[in-house]
Amino acid sequence: QVQLVESGGGLVQPGGSLRLSCAASGSFFSIYAMGWYRQAPGKQRELVATITSGGYTNYADSVKGRFTISRDNAKNTVYLQMNSLKPEDTAEYYCNAEARITIATMTQNWGQGTQVTVSS
Repeated sequence: QVQLVESGGGLVQPGGSLRLSCAASGSFFSIYAMGWYRQAPGKQRELVATITSGGYTNYADSVKGRFTISRDNAKNTVYLQMNSLKPEDTAEYYCNAEARITIATMTQNWGQGTQVTVSS
Protein backbone atom coordinates (compact mmCIF):
# COMPACT_ATOMS: atom_id res chain seq x y z
CA GLN A 1 0.00 0.00 0.00
CA VAL A 2 3.00 2.28 0.42
CA GLN A 3 5.58 2.64 -2.32
CA LEU A 4 8.92 4.34 -1.73
CA VAL A 5 10.90 5.42 -4.77
CA GLU A 6 14.50 6.48 -4.27
CA SER A 7 16.72 8.44 -6.61
CA GLY A 8 20.02 10.28 -6.63
CA GLY A 9 22.63 7.59 -6.13
CA GLY A 10 25.71 7.24 -8.27
CA LEU A 11 29.48 7.33 -8.46
CA VAL A 12 31.31 10.23 -6.84
CA GLN A 13 34.92 10.97 -5.95
CA PRO A 14 36.05 11.21 -2.33
CA GLY A 15 35.16 14.62 -0.94
CA GLY A 16 32.25 14.98 -3.31
CA SER A 17 28.54 15.33 -2.68
CA LEU A 18 25.33 13.57 -3.58
CA ARG A 19 21.68 14.18 -2.73
CA LEU A 20 19.30 11.27 -2.33
CA SER A 21 15.53 11.62 -2.57
CA CYS A 22 12.74 9.27 -1.59
CA ALA A 23 9.08 9.86 -2.35
CA ALA A 24 6.25 7.94 -0.69
CA SER A 25 3.07 7.20 -2.59
CA GLY A 26 0.10 4.88 -2.35
CA SER A 27 -2.74 4.46 0.08
CA PHE A 28 -2.08 5.73 3.59
CA PHE A 29 -3.41 8.22 6.10
CA SER A 30 -0.08 9.71 7.06
CA ILE A 31 3.68 9.22 7.11
CA TYR A 32 5.46 9.46 10.42
CA ALA A 33 9.19 8.89 10.80
CA MET A 34 11.27 8.61 7.64
CA GLY A 35 14.89 7.66 7.35
CA TRP A 36 17.85 6.35 5.45
CA TYR A 37 19.73 3.14 6.08
CA ARG A 38 22.66 1.64 4.22
CA GLN A 39 24.18 -1.76 3.66
CA ALA A 40 27.68 -2.40 2.40
CA PRO A 41 28.69 -5.77 0.94
CA GLY A 42 29.20 -8.32 3.70
CA LYS A 43 27.85 -6.01 6.39
CA GLN A 44 24.55 -5.58 8.17
CA ARG A 45 22.14 -2.81 7.28
CA GLU A 46 22.77 0.21 9.50
CA LEU A 47 20.97 3.41 10.33
CA VAL A 48 22.24 6.55 8.63
CA ALA A 49 19.70 9.17 9.67
CA THR A 50 16.06 9.54 10.63
CA ILE A 51 13.62 12.43 10.82
CA THR A 52 10.21 12.64 12.47
CA SER A 53 7.22 14.39 10.96
CA GLY A 54 7.97 17.25 13.33
CA GLY A 55 11.53 17.58 12.06
CA TYR A 56 13.46 15.95 14.90
CA THR A 57 16.60 14.34 13.44
CA ASN A 58 18.96 11.58 14.47
CA TYR A 59 22.27 10.64 12.84
CA ALA A 60 24.78 7.85 13.00
CA ASP A 61 28.03 9.08 14.53
CA SER A 62 29.88 8.21 11.33
CA VAL A 63 27.91 10.77 9.28
CA LYS A 64 27.35 13.59 11.78
CA GLY A 65 28.51 16.90 10.36
CA ARG A 66 28.64 15.55 6.81
CA PHE A 67 25.10 14.36 6.04
CA THR A 68 21.85 16.28 6.45
CA ILE A 69 18.41 14.70 6.41
CA SER A 70 15.34 16.78 5.60
CA ARG A 71 11.78 16.23 4.46
CA ASP A 72 8.89 17.88 2.68
CA ASN A 73 5.74 16.69 4.43
CA ALA A 74 3.48 18.08 1.72
CA LYS A 75 5.24 15.87 -0.82
CA ASN A 76 5.84 12.91 1.52
CA THR A 77 9.46 13.08 0.47
CA VAL A 78 12.67 12.70 2.43
CA TYR A 79 16.12 13.85 1.32
CA LEU A 80 19.66 13.03 2.32
CA GLN A 81 22.32 15.57 1.46
CA MET A 82 25.69 13.85 1.63
CA ASN A 83 28.82 16.00 1.67
CA SER A 84 32.49 15.19 2.17
CA LEU A 85 31.86 11.64 1.04
CA LYS A 86 34.37 8.96 1.94
CA PRO A 87 35.04 5.55 0.38
CA GLU A 88 33.56 3.95 3.50
CA ASP A 89 30.22 5.58 2.66
CA THR A 90 29.96 3.22 -0.31
CA ALA A 91 26.81 1.13 0.13
CA GLU A 92 23.29 0.50 -1.04
CA TYR A 93 21.13 3.18 0.56
CA TYR A 94 17.56 2.36 1.53
CA CYS A 95 14.71 4.68 2.36
CA ASN A 96 12.39 3.77 5.22
CA ALA A 97 9.02 5.22 6.16
CA GLU A 98 6.58 4.52 8.96
CA ALA A 99 3.03 4.88 7.69
CA ARG A 100 -0.45 4.71 9.11
CA ILE A 101 -2.45 2.74 6.54
CA THR A 102 -5.63 2.30 8.60
CA ILE A 103 -6.90 3.74 11.87
CA ALA A 104 -5.38 0.80 13.74
CA THR A 105 -2.45 -0.24 11.51
CA MET A 106 1.06 1.12 11.21
CA THR A 107 3.57 -0.32 8.74
CA GLN A 108 7.30 -0.07 8.16
CA ASN A 109 8.11 0.33 4.49
CA TRP A 110 11.33 0.09 2.49
CA GLY A 111 12.45 1.39 -0.85
CA GLN A 112 14.27 -0.70 -3.42
CA GLY A 113 17.63 0.87 -2.68
CA THR A 114 19.99 3.15 -4.55
CA GLN A 115 23.71 2.52 -4.92
CA VAL A 116 26.24 5.10 -3.73
CA THR A 117 29.85 4.47 -4.71
CA VAL A 118 32.65 6.73 -3.50
CA SER A 119 35.83 6.07 -5.42
CA SER A 120 38.57 7.87 -7.27
